[in-house]
Amino acid sequence: MNFLKKYLNFIIKQYIYTLNQFRYIKFGYNSLIKDSIIITPKFISIGRNVLVQPHSRIEGISFYQGDYFNPKIIIDDNCTIQQNIHLTCGSSIYIGKNTPIAANVTITDINHQYENISLPIENQPINVNSVYIGDDCKIYNNSVILPGTKLGKHCVIGANSVVNGSYQDYCVIVGIPAKIIKRYCFDSNKWKKTDSKGNFL
Repeated sequence: MNFLKKYLNFIIKQYIYTLNQFRYIKFGYNSLIKDSIIITPKFISIGRNVLVQPHSRIEGISFYQGDYFNPKIIIDDNCTIQQNIHLTCGSSIYIGKNTPIAANVTITDINHQYENISLPIENQPINVNSVYIGDDCKIYNNSVILPGTKLGKHCVIGANSVVNGSYQDYCVIVGIPAKIIKRYCFDSNKWKKTDSKGNFL
């Protein structure tokens, strides 16, 4: 009975893998996206062993208010994304290897213009600015990663943070707006408190 179960699971995985090879730019082996709300496979590359939980919106925007865009969404190997991810991309969003993302996180490289007060904001053009999340990061619940954000390797984003800017490797980043509160010190081999710019206290 156990052998039969394992064999059926193997067949299902092979079927999903083969089917998704034709839908996505790349779809790595043993990856699974469960019950998405909106997804645009032709703009998405998925690495190996990636799991995306239900109710995800992972959307590349190729045309908006008369402008064309070339979105590229890359979710690299061994990433896990919990429910309700809201990811919208007009330029480039990269999520590095071994990065778990908790529930209700927003990641976007898109800002709506608002300068023309005679038009609703939703009807105005958008600006795009790429997002890069390094390998081995951890992003906690309800965080928002804004356009232009660059996270180095092994960064921790605290729950409910709003992140905008560039951050070096091995940082703990929290708050609204998010700031560095700790960084790994290789001289002492310890995590040490910092000022908001990442300088050790």
